Amino acid sequence: MADTSISRARSLLMPVPARSSPYAALGAAALAATAAVLMAGVMVLGPGVRFDEPAVEGSGPGRL
Repeated sequence: MADTSISRARSLLMPVPARSSPYAALGAAALAATAAVLMAGVMVLGPGVRFDEPAVEGSGPGRL
């Protein structure tokens, strides 16, 4: 009787492994791919690239 209760107690104390979702791995891979694309874009453009705004046309005679 003591052997069965000890083995039962041990089986109750053993943690059940959690099943991982395949969607979690897919989400992590998508996040890593997005980060890689963004980092590649930064490396291609480089730190010296500027995007100037288009020149604003001034108001001359005849313009409202």
